[in-house]
Amino acid sequence: MLRRLSDYAWRLLVVAAVGYLVLMVLGRFHLITLAGFLALVITSVVRPLVDLAARVLPRPLAVLVGLAVAILVPAGLLALIGESVADDVSRLAKEFQGGLDRLEKLLEGAPFRLAPSTFDDLQRKVSDFVTEHRSTLISTAVSGAGRVFEIATGAALALFMSVFFLHSGERMWQWVALQLPPAARDHLDRGGRAGWRTFAGYTRGIFIVAATNAIMVGISLFFLGVPLALPLTVLEFLASFVPLVGSPIAMLIASLVALAARGPVIAIVVLLLIVVIGQIEGHLLHPLVMSWAVSLHPVVVAISVLAGSIAAGVIGAVVAVPAVSVLWSVYTELRRPGHTPHRPAPPRPSP
Repeated sequence: MLRRLSDYAWRLLVVAAVGYLVLMVLGRFHLITLAGFLALVITSVVRPLVDLAARVLPRPLAVLVGLAVAILVPAGLLALIGESVADDVSRLAKEFQGGLDRLEKLLEGAPFRLAPSTFDDLQRKVSDFVTEHRSTLISTAVSGAGRVFEIATGAALALFMSVFFLHSGERMWQWVALQLPPAARDHLDRGGRAGWRTFAGYTRGIFIVAATNAIMVGISLFFLGVPLALPLTVLEFLASFVPLVGSPIAMLIASLVALAARGPVIAIVVLLLIVVIGQIEGHLLHPLVMSWAVSLHPVVVAISVLAGSIAAGVIGAVVAVPAVSVLWSVYTELRRPGHTPHRPAPPRPSP
């Protein structure tokens, strides 16, 4: 018994060491890693459209059509958001100031009984902080500009990679599989295809869930009269890509805007939306949309999100769940008995 445990122990240590080295290498080349991940996301979302267009168009032209749609739709949405923010920013500033005045009067009354000088002291401390740390804030802004250039470079690399994934991804995978010995080739092909099915299913499913959440939030904020409803809707869409915690955080931001612009009653209604949308997402959307692609316990999802956020911040929280899902699907596929492996066909010569 002790010998068996020791055999498992050293194997686990080797696997952990290899995994740690892989994470170190991926972290060292984080820009390429994120570009590859984004390229896989683009491929999984756009590929159904490309396959549909390829029925009537040549494959290269179908790829261009799919990518054009994938670029123009977000660009148009961002332009619409910019126009909405420009129209609402002056009105929101006045409403925000009025909301702060109402909140100040509310806190000065029963049962809080805060002294009026408390808010003056708070404003003075904020002003002093900005004055004292002006150089730090400027350097942060400059470094942020450099980060924007880095993000643009990664996005261009992701778009470049996605073109080839969409056009000849199957042949690229067959070439990789054929580089290994036949015994390992079959396992790699099975595990890789299972992992891709899970990743593509998760990506498409989370897009559907995020879009549904955003639609519900946008309609609710519009009828409640909360300003900046469209930017807050887009924020909800993006935040939904972080399971469990992203959507509530976005709704908390929306409730703060509602508190400043519409008062505490509307803010409480927006807070109640967190519970309603959370119940719809957890008990309706995820079982219907995600269960066929991802079969992870909520505890595993929560631990994955927390571990990813500790390791790599917001990006780690976004990547953690699909990464764990892919690893689990590969492990499950390779342990499945009585399966006839798919043998990749030799790749066609490139022109």
